[in-house]
Amino acid sequence: MVLTVTLNPLLENRTEFDAIKLGKVSRGINKEYRAGGKGINVCRQLDYLEIKNVALLPLGGNNGKMLRKVLIDENMNFTSISSKGETRAATLAIEKSKKRITSLFEPSEKLTENEINEFKTKFIKMIQNCSIVVFSGSVPNKDAASIITYGIELANELDKFSILDTYGEHLQDCINAKPSVIHNNINELENSLGIELNSEDKKVEFLKELYNKGIKLAFITDGANATYASKFDFIYKIQSKKVKEIDSTGSGDAFVAGITYGLEKSMVFDKFVRVAAALGSVNATKWDVCTTRLEEIENIIDSVIVSQIGKKFKLIDDSPTHS
Repeated sequence: MVLTVTLNPLLENRTEFDAIKLGKVSRGINKEYRAGGKGINVCRQLDYLEIKNVALLPLGGNNGKMLRKVLIDENMNFTSISSKGETRAATLAIEKSKKRITSLFEPSEKLTENEINEFKTKFIKMIQNCSIVVFSGSVPNKDAASIITYGIELANELDKFSILDTYGEHLQDCINAKPSVIHNNINELENSLGIELNSEDKKVEFLKELYNKGIKLAFITDGANATYASKFDFIYKIQSKKVKEIDSTGSGDAFVAGITYGLEKSMVFDKFVRVAAALGSVNATKWDVCTTRLEEIENIIDSVIVSQIGKKFKLIDDSPTHS
């Protein structure tokens, strides 16, 4: 069982338009509500991969009620705490003819101290029955980030895998808590940590720093460009086949779901990173977010190239010798 933690869930109002003219009236032709937020996306993708999972998230106000209904309609397994603040919402204006989405996000409302403590209490109970916990997405306020650092430390104590995919001022504290796995895109890392990763050497150096902090697996994605990864002190470059991109929203979440899938299935590194990369690529070819099935990646998974950088495995001949 996989537990995902989404501290800043999102109610999406997705409205389609034939065309949008800025500063003028544009009339929609179709509308639907969907559940958003990085952890929710990971859960949805895991559902399509037939991996049992449960989402833990806060819900509040009318938006929270609507998001609860959307999650139930989607048959998503989730547990929530009630928050006084309104769950954030966003309007996504979709121009399919131009393959363009304009997203307008409402501000997030803070989780109170009592709500944070209630979240931690529920987390303690839920993690007992899970092998992996995934912390995904932004936080509504700085104090709420303590849930992530607390959760990582508890996962380490209980010998559970923890996967970190967050960004913002709290990222360094989360890294210092020593998650088992970390994923970020390059822009998130540069903006959150105030660093530059504009060369292969800098990416490799950063991955080595993460290993020295005790992080076993790390992944730096960069859209259609190569992904750089570390497994302990070995560094890898992962290149996916170019695809015809429609909407890359959620491709990083699909990638994280692929890593989670591989760990839950006890797959070897080379195999599950190919699954993760293929899921991210196929996701970018769709309007729907994190709805890819395994059969959809069968034709491209073998085209994902995984190569080692620098240090190589040393093969030792331990076969018997004769004098």
